[in-house]
Amino acid sequence: MRPILTSESTLLNPAKISVEGVSKSFPVNDSKILALDEISLSVKEGEFLCLVGPSGCGKSTLLNLIAGLETPEKGKILIDGEPIQGPGRDRLVMFQESALFPWLDVLGNVMFGLSQKPELSKNEKLSIARYYIKKVGLDHFEHANIHELSGGMKQRAALARSLAPNPRILLMDEPFAALDALTREQIYSDIQRIWAARQKTIIFVTHNVREAVCLGDRVLLFTPRPGQICKSFDVNLPRPRDFNSLEIAPVSVTITNSLRHIMQGTTEET
Repeated sequence: MRPILTSESTLLNPAKISVEGVSKSFPVNDSKILALDEISLSVKEGEFLCLVGPSGCGKSTLLNLIAGLETPEKGKILIDGEPIQGPGRDRLVMFQESALFPWLDVLGNVMFGLSQKPELSKNEKLSIARYYIKKVGLDHFEHANIHELSGGMKQRAALARSLAPNPRILLMDEPFAALDALTREQIYSDIQRIWAARQKTIIFVTHNVREAVCLGDRVLLFTPRPGQICKSFDVNLPRPRDFNSLEIAPVSVTITNSLRHIMQGTTEET
């Protein structure tokens, strides 16, 4: 029998992402709104990159472009040097809403995430699903109905479903914004532990600067619309990181002050 893909020795190589001069606008009535204006960035293999900025600055739009759900009007996006042609199994998106199937239990939802892996037997898919369910701390709830889960448990199940197909890139769009503080902090610990073991390339969109510093290797700060990258902050802090630790505070304050200056500058110009 083939080795199960949950083995740390069978990891897929994380992907390198290049965004080159990408612009994107959306029609509004008889005009267009420019969401992104010539964005360029590189994401290293296995990097945990966080995107921070004011509402409407194009962070989620950039995520959708990398996912292949939208196409740029200008510029190009490459994964390991190859242009994105649309959605692919190498990329998975996790949204703010868990989007779990209510007619399936936890195990069924995670197994569904493996449905596009025809090369795996049913027993292999079951082993992988249970591996990730345990990784997110839901091993005693694999047969629970979705409506029986708390909000945090639903997001854990959604995280397991996203990780189970072993994507090279995980795109996360404010996945923990609706959770209470204690639940979020526990999931911060979970995702750091899983990322350290699996070394996925992760792009994480958030409005929460402290969350970005807790999770990310690097934080990119976006300007208000049209979105452009104005600053990049390396987060050189040891892992695992505690959301409430004193070490996180100075970096968070620096980024928050930069964001405040950007917003004040915009206000003064208008």
